[in-house]
Amino acid sequence: MSHSHPSQTLADFAAGLRPSDIPAPVMRRTEDLFLDWFASALAGKGARPVETLARFWASQGPADGPSEVLIHRRGSSPMVAAAINAAASHHAEQDDVHNGSVFHPATVVFPVALAVAQALGRSGRELLAASVAGYEVGIRVGEYLGRPHYRIFHTTGTAGSIAAAATAGHLLGLSQAQMLHAFGSAGTQAAGLWEFLRDAADSKQLHTAHAASTGLASAYLAADGLTGARQILEGPQGMAAGMSVDSDPTRLTDGLGTRWATAETSFKYHASCRHTHPAADALLQALRDHGLTADDIEHVETFVHQGAIDVLGPVTDPQTVHQAKFSMGTVLALAALHGHAGVGEFDAGYRAQRVRDFAGRVRMTLDAEVDAAYPRRWIGKVEVTTRDGRRLSGRVDEPKGDPGNSLSRAELEAKALTLGGYRDGATPAELREVFARVWALDSDAPVGRWLTAV
Repeated sequence: MSHSHPSQTLADFAAGLRPSDIPAPVMRRTEDLFLDWFASALAGKGARPVETLARFWASQGPADGPSEVLIHRRGSSPMVAAAINAAASHHAEQDDVHNGSVFHPATVVFPVALAVAQALGRSGRELLAASVAGYEVGIRVGEYLGRPHYRIFHTTGTAGSIAAAATAGHLLGLSQAQMLHAFGSAGTQAAGLWEFLRDAADSKQLHTAHAASTGLASAYLAADGLTGARQILEGPQGMAAGMSVDSDPTRLTDGLGTRWATAETSFKYHASCRHTHPAADALLQALRDHGLTADDIEHVETFVHQGAIDVLGPVTDPQTVHQAKFSMGTVLALAALHGHAGVGEFDAGYRAQRVRDFAGRVRMTLDAEVDAAYPRRWIGKVEVTTRDGRRLSGRVDEPKGDPGNSLSRAELEAKALTLGGYRDGATPAELREVFARVWALDSDAPVGRWLTAV
């Protein structure tokens, strides 16, 4: 593939990718990622921001339709289902993340893949291939926009719109020219700003709902002849020009068809912003290595990259459970007290006095080594001062969930059972049926519905 501009090369790849082009281990990884996303969507059931967004989108769509709204077990149009499922899957902070792009692909790719595949009667194999197209495109756009972009913009909301367009466009069978138009329409609508964190506002789920629905709409519109900017990514008034200061166009086409960025994607172990995970794992290692408990700790210094300070720094006194997931002190307190900062631990005690006291003794410090490695590697380093005056350290080079320290299928199933039961999204028996279907998704059978209406 060779073109005078990389947007076309990326569009050609997304339009032309076939299941037979994708290595079997990447297809298996995509199944893993799909299950992780599915369970994360169920965990959004009943959450106030999710249900607010769901009421709006449902009011704009048909009362029934081919595409499944997972948290409500009802059908609607592809756009309505994709938007609601995208919002739901980004609430519990358990959806996946790609380190190098600082992008959450699942929450904008799979809602679109499922909704469009169901609407068009596509097979599981076609859903997986379209999802890989979305992952590969979105991750490269996130890497292209870079660290300065992420300081202000929520990359999942911006790059996510292009990823969603690639996913929907693949399932619609767009030509290379149409796919490029879909990218142009999606990119001109790309949005998402981090300012919401300062106010504990609900915008994060709006970002994913918007990106998924915008990308889906852009693909359908391109199929019907709507044109979009052909250089929306790298043009003089395109996304990078307005949203980045260090974009490198070569990142858009890096290893297309040989480097499978989908397989680089990490799962989340803790139910919090990924920027907190390296430090949480390093603290847990220090506690284990030295036989300490939370009560032994006087002070914790976490050595972090600048991105962690940019995103977590504004959250000094979390007022909601979701905002608490962006508080380094709260996450470390829950991890130290419970051994894991999961959805249950957050709900049960993020405002408890013991948690708040521990959180007040946590400090973030910019570290040159950690910052230089980021975003390709998310190193965790902490120094713990004990009440008896000792200074002890902990370090992890690959947090739990990273490709080199991943979750097994058994661990993914256990996580899914927790998330499915978190807000009664699905019973254990239903989820075990889901597991069997996901592990057999690479087939010619139509995707169909997943949960029985109740």
